[in-house]
Amino acid sequence: MKRLEQIEYLNGILLEEMPDWKRQAAAFPQDETARRRLLRSLMNVRPPMPLKPEFLDVQDALLSAEREERGVVNADALPAVAANPRLVLWQGDITRLKADAIVNAANSALLGCFAPCHDCIDNAIHSAAGLQLRDECSRLMQAQGYPEPTGQAKITAGYNLPARHVIHTVGPIVRGRVSPRDRSELASCYRACLALAAERGLHSIVFCCISTGEFHFPAREAAEIAVQSVTQFLQTESSIQRVIFNVFKDTDAGIYRELLGKNGAAECGAQ
Repeated sequence: MKRLEQIEYLNGILLEEMPDWKRQAAAFPQDETARRRLLRSLMNVRPPMPLKPEFLDVQDALLSAEREERGVVNADALPAVAANPRLVLWQGDITRLKADAIVNAANSALLGCFAPCHDCIDNAIHSAAGLQLRDECSRLMQAQGYPEPTGQAKITAGYNLPARHVIHTVGPIVRGRVSPRDRSELASCYRACLALAAERGLHSIVFCCISTGEFHFPAREAAEIAVQSVTQFLQTESSIQRVIFNVFKDTDAGIYRELLGKNGAAECGAQ
């Protein structure tokens, strides 16, 4: 199949599953960009339910091709900061990074973002991984039987991501001024993700800026907690050999450069 044929095939299956979306779908133009946006929208709103093998075959072929076009970045090849050879700062799209695990800033449902084409990292990761990720998260949450608490972590496969695994954590939601509990829970997110990665024998983990987007944790204070929590964990013996701080905004890159470069100049690869 050509790309547009793949997209339309997948859209057709999803619209059969979710007929209420047919009216909205009809408003999308017929060009490839618009139809691909429709596909992402439908994937974002689709609830967890059995996945047809023929759908997954085409979805995986499409997402794999898009992954290669975006360009895979090997986390092991990124330059470490001068102050600590186990720490890396990288600015770019987290869904491009090949590592043992990337961290997803999730919500308490742990099923991904259901807002069509939302620009949060939860949406980006689920959209690039494929619908299998939501399905696995759903099985985890059904087994657990209650919403994911703040400051803990769960691990899944990475599916169509370059990363082998996704570690999901729910950060604190800041309402007004940052409280001691907010700080404690954010530090717990980093510790829990690192502990889970180490428990699985993973060597590399990529952190996004947990809680600083939709959850409103001030960027600088969040970065300080992140760097302190990771640095303290790395003082203990574990399988973790490389921790990558992934940032997207220039302002976040500047904050991390300063924090990581206090005892030496930090490197930041932007690709």
